[in-house]
Amino acid sequence: MQSISVQKLHDQLEHFALLDVREKWEWDIAHIPGSIHIPLKDIAARIGELDQNCAIAVVCHHGGRSAKAAAFLLQHEFSNVYNVSGGIDAWSREIDPSVPLY
Repeated sequence: MQSISVQKLHDQLEHFALLDVREKWEWDIAHIPGSIHIPLKDIAARIGELDQNCAIAVVCHHGGRSAKAAAFLLQHEFSNVYNVSGGIDAWSREIDPSVPLY
């Protein structure tokens, strides 16, 4: 599985679909504008909402759930999938401090 830093993601954001796999309550606290919200528990049921031909960066709070989601996508014929290292926490600390920490 490939990883991507929040800095590299920020620099190349227009080239990715950003998939946020956190729970709704987490999404409500903080998220990156333009991201697609599908909680990890719903990925299997909602996989059809994602484009297999698009590069997908998967984000969660710190990187654990996003790694599981990325692995699942790779097992289901998605080939251009990246786990966002450090998750939304790193995004808030390193890229956009207006995104709340929790």
